[in-house]
Amino acid sequence: MSAVFADAGRHGEGPLARLMAEASTLEQASRLQEAEALLRQALQVAPEHPHAIHMLGIVAFRSGNEEEACRLMERSIALSPNTGLYYRNICAIYRALGRLEAGRAAGLRAVSLTPDDPHAHANLAIIHYDLLELDEAFACCERALALKPDYPEAHFEKAEVLLLRGDYEAGWEEYEWRFQLPQAAGMLPKTEKPQWDGAPIAEGKLLLVADQGFGDVIQFSRYIPWAAGRCSELVIAASSELKPILSQFSELQGIYHRWDEVPDYAAYCPLSSLPRLAGTRPETIPASIPYLRADPARVAAWVARLNDLIPEGFFRVAIAWAGRAAHNNDRNRSSTLAQWQAILATDRVAFLALQKGPPCQQIGAYYGDAALVSLGPSLLDFGDTMAILESVDLVISVDTSLGHLAGAMGRPVWLMLPFAPDWRWLLHRTDTPWYPTMRLYRQRAPRDWEELTARVAADLLRHARAKEETESPQWKMSA
Repeated sequence: MSAVFADAGRHGEGPLARLMAEASTLEQASRLQEAEALLRQALQVAPEHPHAIHMLGIVAFRSGNEEEACRLMERSIALSPNTGLYYRNICAIYRALGRLEAGRAAGLRAVSLTPDDPHAHANLAIIHYDLLELDEAFACCERALALKPDYPEAHFEKAEVLLLRGDYEAGWEEYEWRFQLPQAAGMLPKTEKPQWDGAPIAEGKLLLVADQGFGDVIQFSRYIPWAAGRCSELVIAASSELKPILSQFSELQGIYHRWDEVPDYAAYCPLSSLPRLAGTRPETIPASIPYLRADPARVAAWVARLNDLIPEGFFRVAIAWAGRAAHNNDRNRSSTLAQWQAILATDRVAFLALQKGPPCQQIGAYYGDAALVSLGPSLLDFGDTMAILESVDLVISVDTSLGHLAGAMGRPVWLMLPFAPDWRWLLHRTDTPWYPTMRLYRQRAPRDWEELTARVAADLLRHARAKEETESPQWKMSA
């Protein structure tokens, strides 16, 4: 969940107040440069005005300058140390910077100064979650909801706590609040048709909506056969990039990429709501693996290509070190290639980088001894990715769609998780009921990639040596 920001509140009367009110309006409209110009104009009149300084910090944060935002907000607090709103906002800045202890202290100060502010409790709940202080996070959500019962952010954070603990019965219900979050706008169709309640549909189509990220769609697509058994016709609305995934489900009578192409339907259902409707518990997760498969012709083509690129006898590992930056937890779940130094130093291993997007540029700064082949730009679609996954010995990834894809295919995959993981990975386990061939590696401290990659590297070295000694053509995950 994203933290809740607020501007500096009431601005009073007079020219200075009007400047700040206009700056606040511009900031909320994302006209950040104009807002900054007005705030700097206000500070020329009143250089030590805490509200203006604090609002300038919000603008700096939204412009991507987190260190400057922190400096400005700390200055505003020094000038007005009893303003609860300032602590509430800087709580989010500290979280972005990975300063969770400072974030907790700021959050506690905020709720002590403004105990009736539900947003302060919600921001503190996020910090507690990131520190895996789940009892405290849950209590903060409950206090926020006591003050504002229809508060989507607090409901969603409560859902994440419940689901991470494995309390799926209560967690799925709270998880439905995600569609009330501001960032969920446009995720579901604009329609008067009902959202499906799981009851059989005798006539008419059921429309599934691939409502979340690629990894979520891969994970929850296992429920498509279950949904198909409860309606006469099943179709899905999804991004065109997902066609190689969804076309593997014969139960789907249609895949549509635009709302205006979707035919008439009797009811709709988000794909990510199917686990709730199916009454899923950790012990009842459908895990008939594999439910996704690579095209044999593409596999043959990629095997031939990889044989030309990689020396014979090398252990082949597909990797991805970062997810999409737009993900609201990307600062914690994504690493950098430089942080994989220990892994990349493993002898007799060839690494196939399946990384997509801007993180691919980090490969240009790689000068290690291990063979590192950048394949991301060559991947036309998920069909190519699946073919490569079928051609390697192991997949190592952070928590992104590559890990889900390997797990759905039944490939051996090691997933590196942040200290406070996404709810689906539960707590303390090295395995997951979602993907039987997946092994989980968890950070032991927030953003500590060095210790985590050292553990992964040690295990990788053992497996690579075992393969070399046995000369097995395909590495298999041990129990």
